Amino acid sequence: MSPLISLISKRLRQMYQKAEGFIEDEREFPMSQVFLNATFQRFVTDNVKMLKDLHADLHDDWLRLYATLDYNGLYITLSVDLKLVQMELNKNVQLIVFEQISDTQVIEAKYPSILHKLGVRFALFFYQKVLNKDPLGMILQKLNVIKVKDDLLHLDLNRWLGKNRSIIDTLGKVHVNHAVLREAELVVMGNVNLTTLFRKIAEDRDREEAEEAQTATEVTPIKQKKS
Repeated sequence: MSPLISLISKRLRQMYQKAEGFIEDEREFPMSQVFLNATFQRFVTDNVKMLKDLHADLHDDWLRLYATLDYNGLYITLSVDLKLVQMELNKNVQLIVFEQISDTQVIEAKYPSILHKLGVRFALFFYQKVLNKDPLGMILQKLNVIKVKDDLLHLDLNRWLGKNRSIIDTLGKVHVNHAVLREAELVVMGNVNLTTLFRKIAEDRDREEAEEAQTATEVTPIKQKKS
């Protein structure tokens, strides 16, 4: 086995051993609103250029989602009320499904011109009153944040979590198929402490980015030829 393959195998084995420490007996694991929003920032907002903010206010059995978009000079914050329909986490599926229970509202907006302002208002009216649809799902789907299926909003975390071998190995032993919303927290029923797990992933990512930055700034000394 080459030194490189040996090093990679050792690293994966260490990551898996650390991940095993997060497995516990099945019970409730509350995730605070603050931590959940930080997770959205890390895994969603930071990966979508036009999405400047995505956060939620959690309440008993529902949440209010806020999305701030910056597109061609249009800076707009929208909100919508959602109901949690499904949360499934395992090795193959990392999915959260929401049902929209209110129309999208414009909370704040900066328009590049009066025409843009009229255009946004007309589009919102046309979708909600004429087509009897709501534009937020379409907008977030266009940004590749969610997928809309059967009028439900599907947030597939696999595109981000699937890149991390540690969490996928951990989810191989996890069966989370239910969660409930409570005031300022998301309560997950399962056998893995998601708060600890996501924090570990964030720490690993920060460390790897720091190591890459350090490597990029290091200058390899040039060996002088012997005279």
